[in-house]
Amino acid sequence: MRILFAFFATVYLLSWGAWTAATGIEAEGPRTLLFLLGVFAPGIVALCLTALDLGRSGVNALLGRLFVWDVPVRWYVFAISYIAVIKLTVAIGHRAATGTWPVFGLDPWYLMLAATLGSTLIGGQAGEELGWRGYALPRLTARLGLGPASILLGILWACWHLPLFFLPNTDTAGQSFPLYLLQVSALSVAMSWLFAHSRGSLLLVMLMHAAINNTKDIVPSAEAHATNPWALSHSMVAWMTVALLWLFAIYCLFQMHRNRKLTQDVVQTG
Repeated sequence: MRILFAFFATVYLLSWGAWTAATGIEAEGPRTLLFLLGVFAPGIVALCLTALDLGRSGVNALLGRLFVWDVPVRWYVFAISYIAVIKLTVAIGHRAATGTWPVFGLDPWYLMLAATLGSTLIGGQAGEELGWRGYALPRLTARLGLGPASILLGILWACWHLPLFFLPNTDTAGQSFPLYLLQVSALSVAMSWLFAHSRGSLLLVMLMHAAINNTKDIVPSAEAHATNPWALSHSMVAWMTVALLWLFAIYCLFQMHRNRKLTQDVVQTG
């Protein structure tokens, strides 16, 4: 467990330090570079620790998971559509419960799809997923089992974002962190489910990560003018989203418990 502690501690220190430092820099270029350093820290640290532990062959194996693409089409559909289906189901539930539709986002579907595909290839998803699913998940799974490891990773992943709820000029500034923690923990289970069923493909979890970021505002959950990250959200859409995310997460956890081969498959990717 010491190497996992070293991984998470180093990632937190590097990311939080870079993001905090970036807020004190006025020049856009250096500020952006520092912010990106924080975003890519999980992958950077994962590659460094892998190199120290397993050498070049280990690094090549980890990087090779970025290019595992030959998986059934249904998992691509799952990765791209998961959060969109959740949000549209929330909209229908909102209509049934209140008699009115919730506010919908203004971005057309083709722009969201283009942003999803583009950010999968050149965005920060690779930097994060090399660390979270590529490095940490197999090692946590070896010690805890896939279900508990997925939840713990979700909590640690959510807490990694914590400074972004307090720093100015971020999408999450002032929003409810407790709600976010619940959402990300459930999403982590779904992403582990995808990882286990796609032969440990980081490409697929990067695609799902990008789709979550770019399609979550089909039906926005953010609370306007929120200022207290420790407060609970007042958004009905947000809480309905959490409920649906956890319904599917519970299904995944049940299947993970029944099918121990999923745990073995994930451990073997590490």
